[in-house]
Amino acid sequence: MRGLKILAVSVLLTGALYGCSQRSEAQGPPPAAPVTVAVPLAERVVDWDDFTGRFEATSQVEVRARVGGFVQAVHFRDGDFVRRGQLLFTLDPRPAQAQLAAARAALSQAEAQLALARTNLTRSEGLLASQAVSQSEVDTNRGAVEQAEAAVASAQANVRARALDLEFTRVVAPASGRVSDRRVDPGNLVAGGSSQADVLTTIVSSSPIYFVFEASEALLLKYQRDARAGRSAPVRVRLQDEAEFTRSGTLDFTDNAVDPASGTIRARAIIPNADGFLKPGMFAQGRVAGAGAYDALLVPDSAVATDQARRVVMVVNADGTVTPTPVQLGPLVDGLRVIRSGIRPTDRIIIDGLQRAMPGMKVQPTNGRIQRQARPEQAPVTTAPPAATGTSAGALTQSTVSGD
Repeated sequence: MRGLKILAVSVLLTGALYGCSQRSEAQGPPPAAPVTVAVPLAERVVDWDDFTGRFEATSQVEVRARVGGFVQAVHFRDGDFVRRGQLLFTLDPRPAQAQLAAARAALSQAEAQLALARTNLTRSEGLLASQAVSQSEVDTNRGAVEQAEAAVASAQANVRARALDLEFTRVVAPASGRVSDRRVDPGNLVAGGSSQADVLTTIVSSSPIYFVFEASEALLLKYQRDARAGRSAPVRVRLQDEAEFTRSGTLDFTDNAVDPASGTIRARAIIPNADGFLKPGMFAQGRVAGAGAYDALLVPDSAVATDQARRVVMVVNADGTVTPTPVQLGPLVDGLRVIRSGIRPTDRIIIDGLQRAMPGMKVQPTNGRIQRQARPEQAPVTTAPPAATGTSAGALTQSTVSGD
C-alpha cells in the first residue's frame, strides 16, 4: 500500500515538471534587458592639478619704535587699513627736544671756536710776512682751524642725530596694509632702536596676496618646461566654504631646491585681493593648469566597469549585442570621466542599466544623452585627485595624479 502512494506522488511530480517545460518552451527566451545608451560627449577640456595651500602676505612688518620713550597717543583703530607714512603712535617728544637743543648749542660753540681759529690763522699769516711770528706758530694756528672744522662737523652730525630722535617719536607706518591691534596703550614705557625693541603692532599687506603650496618634482618639471615654452601657469583658488574656483591668479615663484625628504618643492601663486577678503594664514584649495586645452571624449563615471585589472565600458553594437571595450581613463570633468583611448565618438555606451547588461547578450537600448553641468570657467575643468594635502602650513604631502 505504501509503495502505491510513492508511485502516485512520483507520477504527479513528473507531470508537473513536464507541464512547466512545455509552458517555458511556449513562452520562448526571456526578453532583452532595457538599457540607456548614449554616444560619448566630445568637448575641449583643460587638465588641472589640485593642491591644498595657504595664503601669505606679500609683505609683513612688525612695527617697533626707533627710540625709547613713553607712549603718548595712538592714532589708529585696531584693524584699520593704513597707508605708508601714516602716523600710528606718538611718543613723548620732550626728552628728544631737550637733547636736540643741547646739540644745537654745542654746534654754536664749535662754530665760535672755528671762527676764532680762523681769525688767529689770518693774523699770524700776516705777521709772518714781516717776520713778527715764526712759521711754527702759523702751523699751530692752521692745525687749530682744522680741529675746529672737525668739531663743527661732529656737532652738525650730532644735531642731525638728535633731530632724527625727535622725528622718531612719531611712529609712522613703514608699509601700506591692514594693521593689527595695538600691543601697548598710552602711558607705557617702550624700548626702541633695535630688533629687540617692543612690538607696537603689525602690518600685513592685503592686495595682492600669495597662495603657497607644495608641488611634486614631476609637476615641477612640467611647469618648468611650460615656462620655457612661453606658457604661463594659471591658478584658480576656492575657499573651504566655496563650491567654485572663482579666484584666479598666476604662478610666479618656485623654490630653488626640492626637499629630499618629501620630494616636493614650495611653489607660490599671486592672487588679486582688492577687497581684502583673503587673509594671510587662511587655507584654500588651488588648481594649477597642468596642460593646454585638448579635445576629449567623456562618459559618466558610473558607466565605467572593472574587468579584473582592466577598466571597460559596455558598447552596444548595431544588433543590440553588448561588447565590453577596454579603455584608458583620464581625470574627472564635473562628474564625467575623460576617456583617453579605447572608444570612438560614434560608439553607443551604456549609461544606465549597466548591472543588467552582460557581455555577449542582447539588450533593448533606449537613446539618452550625456550632459555636463556648466561651470563658470571658460573651459571645462578636469579634476584629478588632490595632488597635495596638508595638516599644517608648510607640511604638505604630494600624491600622484592618476587617470584612474
